[in-house]
Amino acid sequence: MSKVAVATAAAMLLVACSAPAPTTITTIPPSSVTPSPSEVSAPPLELSYERVIQRVLPSIVQITTKEGLGSGIVYDSAGHILTNAHVVGSATRMDVTLATGSASSKARLVKSFSGGDLAVIKVDDPKGLTPARFGDSSKLRVGQFVLAMGNPLGLSGSVTDGIISALGRTVSEPQEPGSPGATISGAIQTSAAINPGNSGGALVDLSGQVIGIPTLAATDPDLGGGAAPGIGFAIPSNTATDIAAQIVRYGKVTNSHRAALGIRGSTIIGDNGQPAGVAVAKVDKGGPAEKAGIQPGDVIISVNGKDTATLPVLAQELSALKPGQQVKVEVVKEDDSTKTVTVTLGTLPGD
Repeated sequence: MSKVAVATAAAMLLVACSAPAPTTITTIPPSSVTPSPSEVSAPPLELSYERVIQRVLPSIVQITTKEGLGSGIVYDSAGHILTNAHVVGSATRMDVTLATGSASSKARLVKSFSGGDLAVIKVDDPKGLTPARFGDSSKLRVGQFVLAMGNPLGLSGSVTDGIISALGRTVSEPQEPGSPGATISGAIQTSAAINPGNSGGALVDLSGQVIGIPTLAATDPDLGGGAAPGIGFAIPSNTATDIAAQIVRYGKVTNSHRAALGIRGSTIIGDNGQPAGVAVAKVDKGGPAEKAGIQPGDVIISVNGKDTATLPVLAQELSALKPGQQVKVEVVKEDDSTKTVTVTLGTLPGD
């Protein structure tokens, strides 16, 4: 599992929640099934939980690759399954099992979008799959009850509960094996427990709609890297379904809706041993940076006056901006002179 920095809490780290190979409440519409005596006597909240779990769990799958396992959500009746890119990793073929229990089915990768840590796979035989219902994540409220469903630590079909703790978080993960280095803007913070193997599963509201994709969990360095209880993050459903719809229709992401400078770079360390900026290694031909005069060898030190000491910080700043927006980018040239240029941002390409 890979540790990643949280933009809003310097004391915290995050881990991408795929796992190594095994080791006011929204009212539920009345069910057509006659309730059992135990259901009649159950408290309303408990009954709501039970009905949501019965409705959603058949749409949750376990995805197993040679590197590990994670979770996924049945996207449509054609056999497309939505998950995290870090769950799929470098695999192009994987095994899929329903969280409610079934024989393993073979699936193939349709496309990964590492920039948003999302991917779509497709089961060879979609018979028996139940598509999930996706909700509108723009209507979420802090304090709303939610359930997280997935396969933490290989425990198929596990469910945890909590609330939406915060909305609009920006979180980043480093680019290393098992982690695509995505920066997720507008992330949902939840107190529902998210553990390794939950990645790619479902964060669900009490109407039984998927409103997020559990992706990251916080760890506390002061606890030796142990879990920070009650701090997890999910990709909003509106973002996830937009990317999934493009992949299903076109076989790739045609519009990420994410701003980009059009560079490839890495963090450099200054004479004091601290991060000192983002060294530009490559500039996309005809891209925003090239048009503004940014060249390989330049070091980007700020965007709109905000320091960008590291590549994740630069990505976080760009995640809050829109394609087509003009920004002031301060760079240090190879002769140590400093120059500020105006860049009209482009769109982060699909993979």
